[in-house]
Amino acid sequence: MAGITGMGTTFNLPNYTGELFGLTPEDTPLLSAIGGLTGGGMTTAVEFEWETYELRNPAQRTRVEGATAPTAEGRARDNVTNVLEIHQEQVSVSYTKQAATGQVASPQAAPFNHSGGTNPVTNELDWQVKQALKSMALDINFSFINGSYIKPTSNSTARQTRGLLQAITTNRIAKSTTVTGATSATDTITSTAHGLVDGDKVVFRATGAATNIVAGRTYYVDQISTDTFKVSTAAAGAALVLGTATGLSYVKPWGTTLTPDHVSDLLQLAYDSGGISEQSTATLLCNSGQKRAISRAYADSFGKFTETSRTVGGVNVTTLVTDFGTLNVMMDRQMPQDTLAAVSLEHLTPVFLNIPGKGVMFEEPLSKTGASDQVQLYGEVGLKYGNERAHAVMDGLKV
Repeated sequence: MAGITGMGTTFNLPNYTGELFGLTPEDTPLLSAIGGLTGGGMTTAVEFEWETYELRNPAQRTRVEGATAPTAEGRARDNVTNVLEIHQEQVSVSYTKQAATGQVASPQAAPFNHSGGTNPVTNELDWQVKQALKSMALDINFSFINGSYIKPTSNSTARQTRGLLQAITTNRIAKSTTVTGATSATDTITSTAHGLVDGDKVVFRATGAATNIVAGRTYYVDQISTDTFKVSTAAAGAALVLGTATGLSYVKPWGTTLTPDHVSDLLQLAYDSGGISEQSTATLLCNSGQKRAISRAYADSFGKFTETSRTVGGVNVTTLVTDFGTLNVMMDRQMPQDTLAAVSLEHLTPVFLNIPGKGVMFEEPLSKTGASDQVQLYGEVGLKYGNERAHAVMDGLKV
């Protein structure tokens, strides 16, 4: 179901009767667990930083009796930066649309039998604002996981915060190689000597200006030639129209089934670097497919087990007993379908710019230009991810 662009009127926002159900999942697990749209840190600049330091490696550093003090050693600090990105939406609803709550769009055809009931939306402007705010929260949650860092040198380019998956540079395990440099025209992708065959699955890392595909989701291949292929959302499905785009990249996911040893390899990377030590916030972040793979892996290896749960930052998560303690398992729909991350949640904080007299995430009316109410929602937010070595990521997993 598509939305509308521009002003909402009685013609493009018809009323119906009966109970109202949302079709789009609106939960934002990662964002909610680390502070949501109101909690977190503040900054007074569009770029913010935090500091890191490390101690020397431990050793048996003994001294002889009567020795003078050794040469002084100091611990150097380093800095890490990220930027705020602007999230801005507009809602515009005509006076007529706000008033005509009793005008319903059904019945529209014979036998014209009205189903009864009333319109559950009694204030169209407030309802639309609420949905715009939910959409902003979903966008921010997506950025905090998948965001690609851009710090522009002029105001002609939008700032983009560095997401968690891009921030993790030290502890990475790639089970598949990322293919870069692909292009698309209409419904065909060109990628030299791609090696794919009909029915293979691919997960896009970058989609450029292509339409109808989303980075992180799984698509099925229809091999056309040595250098070209098409993709669909189902095996042997209709090819998606992508348009003309450059800069596409993708992986062909691993064919091996996930095991507890694979999970332990990931956790060990984070643990050995100082992460996942606080058991209440040590978290495996995954999508629904990898959650099933984790459950199956541990059940197959250790027999049936009873899942328990706990609450982290107001978000209910299941728990999993591993070699590295009892970890939270947090499902987030914005995680790429081939990716599993070990996350030390205590390192993550949303950072906001407090606009004087308005706050960090606010609604305000726009200039009156006609017979409608127009409001904008605005906020600037970025991700502080602490010590990137406290986290780990494994991608290219079987999907």
